[in-house]
Amino acid sequence: MSAVKLGSSRQVVIPKKIHDELGLKPGDYLEVELLDGKLVFTPKVLIDKRLEEAMEDLRQGRVRGPFASVDAMLGSLHSAAATAPSRRHRKA
Repeated sequence: MSAVKLGSSRQVVIPKKIHDELGLKPGDYLEVELLDGKLVFTPKVLIDKRLEEAMEDLRQGRVRGPFASVDAMLGSLHSAAATAPSRRHRKA
């Protein structure tokens, strides 16, 4: 467990080890809740950010298709997932 100091403008610095483990980046959003007297931060992915990432994929040519059927699309996705390097997924 890490202790952090509350800044004068109510800012909290997330320890680097936790920041890196969660894969957080500048501009990411966190949901803040009070649960049983404890402050809980949960990483959140907003639709606008996902749309921005999708548009960047289009600009970089990281797209597949068009597909003749749903089965063809699913086959392409499964094939890509099988060959992609493993990466940790965050809860949305």
